[in-house]
Formats: sequence, structure tokens, C-alpha cells
Amino acid sequence: MKIKLPFLALAPVIAGLLWCGLSPMAQAADAKVIKISHQFPGGTIDKGDFRDRLVRKFAQEVEKRTNGQLKFEIYPGGSLVKTMQQLDALSVGALDMTIYPLAYSGGKIPEVNITLMPALLTSYEQGYRWKQAPIGKELTDVLDKNNVKIITWVWQAGGNASRDKAILVPDDVKGLKVRGAGKSMDELLKAAGGAIANVPSDETYNAMQSGLLDGVWTSSASLMSFRLNELTKHVTTARNKTFWFMFEPLLMSKATYDALTPAQQKIVMEVGASLEKFALEAAKEDDKALADVYAKSGVTVHDMDEKTFNMWRKLAKETSWKSFEENVKDGKKLMQMAETVK
Repeated sequence: MKIKLPFLALAPVIAGLLWCGLSPMAQAADAKVIKISHQFPGGTIDKGDFRDRLVRKFAQEVEKRTNGQLKFEIYPGGSLVKTMQQLDALSVGALDMTIYPLAYSGGKIPEVNITLMPALLTSYEQGYRWKQAPIGKELTDVLDKNNVKIITWVWQAGGNASRDKAILVPDDVKGLKVRGAGKSMDELLKAAGGAIANVPSDETYNAMQSGLLDGVWTSSASLMSFRLNELTKHVTTARNKTFWFMFEPLLMSKATYDALTPAQQKIVMEVGASLEKFALEAAKEDDKALADVYAKSGVTVHDMDEKTFNMWRKLAKETSWKSFEENVKDGKKLMQMAETVK
């Protein structure tokens, strides 16, 4: 005997079958695609520039934890948005995410010049302690006002590579065309007698090759990733002491962040924070690896000692520090906040 069930009785069964059969397609259709652009060479999740790897680790874990609700497209090498335009693109919601040297935008947001203040930091650990300190809150608020949110804190140490002669003490800069990567560094190098050329990391190779630059200050990762060892005779590493620490966080547009559900926002922030250990360890590894990479290319390797660091710090206090305190709104307060973090 056939039993006829009314349609309403079958509705839950049909709905369940449809959900089981179509949920992957429905999830794919509903997935939000987040685009990440950065200036560094592309690689894989296991090999290559650690900043590109960090982005890929973030994308993989967030996609996994959101069950595919959030998916990511990664554009290395400035292939989607040019390097110097990335923060502006985040601010207006034209780009979702980037991993970006904040000091690049010091001309438009003067407060962020403190994130590449020469000789202010003396260790990675000191930089990461900013996150929970008043200086970290101030920095977060400044970016929030510019519609940008910090997802992962990333600090990098760096040194310099030079074409002809070693650059160890301030007097060595005299008469050279140099790149410092930010306004505060440029003020220091100009005071030391250098001529300043402003180029992002991904343009340093061509600038060195063409003679536009004699020397470059940048992170250990960039000194290797952009193959400056092919063009230089001397390198000063960050494996002992350095006055060059740059804040280069993973950032998200507030427009993108605010469009996420509360659960998705929680996952994004948790995954972002979880990658800070990876960033710290990878940056330290690069500081050590730099010497080997350059030595194998026949480059003479130098290290900075405490006496040399103090020479740079003295000059920095007289120039960059003073300029920031006098010319940036609340600059003195920000510097005092940063100096209290030991």
C-alpha cells in the first residue's frame, strides 16, 4: 500500500536533502573573497620570504576556521596595488589587506614615523611589548582614525648594504646616495652627510644597479629577497646590534573588517595574533642567515658593536628624535611612551 504524505510533511526531509547535497555549493557561492597585496616576492607557505609565507599561513588558517566562508587571493610583488599606494587603498576600502612598512606613510600620517625611529628600539622583544603598552594603544588609535586595523604585529631588524665601501659609523655616510626607508631614518642619514633617495624595497635592486643609490638600509629579509648581495661589496648585519627596527604589520581595511560577522572578526584577530611568534622567529633567523648569504656571494660582512650603536643613537637623539618631538602632534608624549617600554 502506498502512503501519500502531504507536501508540508515532506518539506523538512527535502530541505535536509538539499542542505546535504548543496551546502558546499551554497558555501562557495556565499564565500567572501579577501584580496591581499604586498610588495615582497611570492613563494609558498613553506618557502620564500617570510612575509609572504605569513600572509599565506594567515589565509589558510582563516579559510579553514571559517569553513570556507572567507577565502583569499594573494598578490605578491605589488601586482595588484603598487607598494606606496597600499595604505591609501586600505583607508578608502579599495584594498582588503596588506603587510606593509608603516613608515612608508609617514608623510601623510606623521605619527607612524615612530615605527622606524632610529635607535629607539634595541630588541624585538621590546617592540612586541608595545602591543600591550600605551604606545601600542596610541598607534592602534591613529590607524583606526585612518580606517586601518592591525591584525598581526610584525617587527623586523635590518642593516645596510653598500656598493663600494663599508658603512659602519655616521662619518661613513658622507657623500653617499642612501636610502633609509622612512622620514626619521632619512633625517638621521642626511645629518650624517648622505644624499637621500626615497624608493620602496622592491625598487632597491634597480636603484643600486643604476647608481641611484650607493647604500641601502632595509630589513634582513629584504636584503636577501631583493638579491642586493649581487650588487654590493659590503653588508652590516643586525645579528649583534642595530639601530634599524621597522614595524611592518599585517593590516586590514576597517571597511573589510566591519563587513565581517562577529565570529569571523574573532577568528581573524585570533589567527593574526597566533602568527606573531612565527614572525619573530623568522625575522631572527633572517638576521643570522643574512651573513651567510652575503659571504657566499663574496661580500664582506660587518657587525655593529655597542660603541658604534651609541654613536648612531647620539646622532639620532639630536636629529630624528628631536624633529619628531617638535614637529609631530603629541610627538614628545609618544616618544616618552615608547621609551618607557624596556
